[in-house]
Amino acid sequence: MAKKPTEKATEKSPVTSVVAKKATAKKATTKKTAATKAPTKKTAATKAPAKKTTATKAPAKKTIKAKIEKKETVKVKVEATPVEAISVETTHDVAVVEEVKASKEENKVAQAEFLDTFNWHNYQEGIDVIEDKQLDAFEKLVKENFVDTSDDDVIEGEVVYMTEREAIIDINAKSEGVISLNEFRYNPDLKVGDKVEVIVDMREDRSGQLVLSHRKARVIKAWGRVNHAHDKDEIVSGFVKCRTKGGMIVDVFGIEAFLPGSQIDVKPIRDYDQYVNKTMEFKVVKINHEFKNVVVSHKALIEADIEEQKKEIIGQLEKGQVLEGTVKNITSYGVFIDLGGVDGLIHITDLSWSRINHPSEILELDQKLNVVILDFDDNKSRIQLGLKQLSEHPWEKLPEILKQGEKVKGKVVVIADYGAFVEIEEGVEGLVHVSEMSWSTHLRSAQDFVKVGDQIEAVILTIDRESRKMSLGIKQITPDPWTDITSKYPIGSKHSGLVRNFTNFGVFIELEEGIDGLVYISDLSWTKKVKHPSEVLALGDKIDVIVLELDVDGRKLSLGHKQTKDNPWDIYEKEFALDTQHTASITEIVDKGATIHFNDDIIAFVPSRHLEKEDGSKIGKGEEVTFKIIEFNKEFKRVVASHTVLFKEQEMKNVKRATKKIAASNSDKATLGDLDALASLKEKMDNDK
Repeated sequence: MAKKPTEKATEKSPVTSVVAKKATAKKATTKKTAATKAPTKKTAATKAPAKKTTATKAPAKKTIKAKIEKKETVKVKVEATPVEAISVETTHDVAVVEEVKASKEENKVAQAEFLDTFNWHNYQEGIDVIEDKQLDAFEKLVKENFVDTSDDDVIEGEVVYMTEREAIIDINAKSEGVISLNEFRYNPDLKVGDKVEVIVDMREDRSGQLVLSHRKARVIKAWGRVNHAHDKDEIVSGFVKCRTKGGMIVDVFGIEAFLPGSQIDVKPIRDYDQYVNKTMEFKVVKINHEFKNVVVSHKALIEADIEEQKKEIIGQLEKGQVLEGTVKNITSYGVFIDLGGVDGLIHITDLSWSRINHPSEILELDQKLNVVILDFDDNKSRIQLGLKQLSEHPWEKLPEILKQGEKVKGKVVVIADYGAFVEIEEGVEGLVHVSEMSWSTHLRSAQDFVKVGDQIEAVILTIDRESRKMSLGIKQITPDPWTDITSKYPIGSKHSGLVRNFTNFGVFIELEEGIDGLVYISDLSWTKKVKHPSEVLALGDKIDVIVLELDVDGRKLSLGHKQTKDNPWDIYEKEFALDTQHTASITEIVDKGATIHFNDDIIAFVPSRHLEKEDGSKIGKGEEVTFKIIEFNKEFKRVVASHTVLFKEQEMKNVKRATKKIAASNSDKATLGDLDALASLKEKMDNDK
């Protein structure tokens, strides 16, 4: 209601006077409140007072708040107007009085309404609250026009200026921010006016400058995009940066993700470098939030397309079916063939009819070829393929002229302990057993005769075309040396041979290739007692032998080595006859006696009781004395000697001589005591023997 100047202050009621006074005070309070509220309501402007560059934007915010505060002040004045009007006095005529009465009635109604809606709390506190609608409008206006640099949210900025090293970004804050151009290496075409995503890195540096980061903003946004792509199973694009152990490093939305080598393609990759610096499509297959690891796959995209094709191929597979495939991988045991989304294996034995050491000898990677399906499991996940089955078996093409007894030539392809396999035609092999390699009855290893790759000539011993088996012989190329053995090696003939093998009972001597003879251990030496042939011979030694026995049917030849020399025991039998005496020294003290070396061949044994000397002492080692031969056995080569027997015999002779003398002189005077003394002496002599 408009203020009337004609009203007098004397007409004020008590209540009106109080309200008027309070309204007058409120005017002053309102002005003070408006002045004090402006700095209190500042939001963005007060949060970084140190930044000089933001000062230009502060007036705008003040202006907005001042308008709101001014508006509120006007409102208070309007509300106070009825109160002031009550205090106005009137001195006019009745018409004016009537008008005044009408005005009073209106004022009473306005007063009642004012009192009902008046905020006594704010009045008492000396403040006035702005309406919520006005606050919401103000906050909305601030959010639309200003950025809160204290938040960590990703915001969009505009490039307003660029230097050689930095880009100046306007984010609608109190000041522009700075970002190093190193963060835009991926985007060399950056220019003024471009929109970029940034995050506040520092609200102010040492110089008070707002520092922004584009790299961190990209990472935050990138992780959001990566998580979304993983959750929604979406396809993403990535740039292959470099090669690493086990795979590749891919840039996806600014995040370095790992691409395993097995996830690049459905087929093995031999050259990883071909993918470097290329942009490819991937699927995010794994995210480790704890370690910030991302794994992507290009293979997953291909498999999705191949899966349908794979199902169609598997449904049509049949045994004996011929398909075209591509060599996918080569291993030592076989070759994997790609049949168009389905893999099959050709085992090395099914590659060629001929024997091969490695599949790479006949096939190479990415080679296209026809294969035949041999077998597969119930779900057709494992498919066995064959290549050689597409051609005729070599045994079917084997000439009919090849029969038993025919000579053939071939190459040694495999050697085993029991023999060697010889390939005479491609895919046609024959076995040469080790016993058929030499006429020698002493079996040796096949490696002693042939080696892999040797070209040899052999004779067909047996051939079975149905079983596709063939046995060959090498020794049959040369005549059997036993055919004229009796003329070449008659009994008693002397020959030279090589020591080939030892046994516990003798040694085998090779006279020539295919003819071996056995020398028993007892036929090695006339004088030495040999326990094992290796004591006197070594492998490869050449020795002389004499044929002792010959068995043509059994292919056995008995030989003797000692027979090539005269038997020295024929001479020793006379030289070391019984009761002959020889001077020698004790060589060694052994159990129950001692040994004497009369020469290199004669080693005599002396029992302990025969080592006693005349004075009762024992002969020591190295002591030289005279010995008497008391035993000589030519058959068992045994010689026994004694020293004690030399003086014991003399004692016996003396006793006998004394006995005879006493008996002759006292034959007539013999007493029982004499007889007892003689009996005791005889017993003693007998015990000493």
